Amino acid sequence: MRRAWLAFTVVVLVLVVAVTAVAAGGGDDDGQGYRVRAIFDNASFLIPGEDVKVGGVIVGKIAEVELDRDNKAVVVLNITDPGFQDFRQDATCEVGLQSLIGEQFVECQPTQKRGEGVTVAPTIKPIASGPGKGQHLIPVERTSSPVGPDLLANIMRVPQRERLRLIVAELGTGLAGNGPELRDVIQRANPTLQQANRLVEILANQNRTIASLVEQSDQALAPLAERRGDLAGFIRTSGRTAAAAAEQGEDLERNFVLLPTFLRELKPAAKRIGALSDQIGPSVANLSAQSTSINAAVTQLGPFSRAATPALLSLGDVAERGRKTFTRIDRLVTQLDRAGTPLAPLAKDLAELGSDFDRTGGIANLMRLLYYYTGSLNGKDGMAHYQRTTVFTSNCVDRKLTTEIDACNGQFNPDDTGADATDEDADTRSVSRAAPAGGTAERTKATLDTLLGPEATK
Repeated sequence: MRRAWLAFTVVVLVLVVAVTAVAAGGGDDDGQGYRVRAIFDNASFLIPGEDVKVGGVIVGKIAEVELDRDNKAVVVLNITDPGFQDFRQDATCEVGLQSLIGEQFVECQPTQKRGEGVTVAPTIKPIASGPGKGQHLIPVERTSSPVGPDLLANIMRVPQRERLRLIVAELGTGLAGNGPELRDVIQRANPTLQQANRLVEILANQNRTIASLVEQSDQALAPLAERRGDLAGFIRTSGRTAAAAAEQGEDLERNFVLLPTFLRELKPAAKRIGALSDQIGPSVANLSAQSTSINAAVTQLGPFSRAATPALLSLGDVAERGRKTFTRIDRLVTQLDRAGTPLAPLAKDLAELGSDFDRTGGIANLMRLLYYYTGSLNGKDGMAHYQRTTVFTSNCVDRKLTTEIDACNGQFNPDDTGADATDEDADTRSVSRAAPAGGTAERTKATLDTLLGPEATK
């Protein structure tokens, strides 16, 4: 019986060890996630299993809460949401109140908001060795632990009230040598103070710029002081403008309602304008380099405009006259248009003819014809040029000659139509044409002697 009981006890112990190992293994599985090691001055009421939030959304759980060698609270955050497993070096965490009964959670910002063009902070590198190896460290300077309202309410109760009195009485003595530490605790306890401290650091880094701004503001305000009367008038006018705008309050409210839609539609155009301004930068720089020449041109433009005024006035008179003239010739233009429209095909054919004539060498051939024709009609002897042909002018040339002339071999008789002429008349005309007159042969020989020389007619 005792052996059976001993065996049962051994089995139970084995099961307990197995369950413990499984539980430990489950914890290791959870530990394989993205773990953040946040250091707080105070982590009271924080327990493992509480929520870790980013922007009010649960992204993980608190895995461990422990103390380090400096008596700071170490809170290990297990981030299970893959979308938030990239904490940056500017990440912050703070303790928040989950409910009125004192339950708390941790609210984190994986990175800070930044404007366009601002470089993103690098990611937090895992701890290489030592406590928290493999975890991502957020130092105490980037965490805060606000005091809960329940603790403030407990101050007025006994014995916390008496304890507070003793703490206040001994505060000066207790903190005489810990002023810097107290200041750091107060700053980390209030996120607003942390941001104010960062603002002061930025202003300190920009002290030269601020000093330059102050000096330049004095120079800018000096002309404004000289025009303070105009400034007072502007203020009075702006008051009346504000009153008039108040009367149109409903319309202005409607404009503000439509403004977000307008801004969304304006955003693409603003981007294109920004790109245009970037591209136009070199052109503006070149114009700036030529500003002296541009100013001189603008200065001289005034005298040039005054000198050009009479010419422009004369041009206006001419234009006025031209308006009347064009009105009068409008009918003529219409008639020319009507006459030119039918001639368009003829002009086209003539253009094609001229093109073909020019393409086929018509002008050259015409000149060649004139050249060779002239050479064929003109001769050259030992003394000069002579013409091989000539025109004889006499009474025989007249086509309307009705009377017979001895020097002519033929004449034109309009009455001799051939219908009423007899055979005898025809024979007579034939005989008269065949028998040349003796005087004509002699004149022809004399002409040839004159043109060709006596040797050619022998």
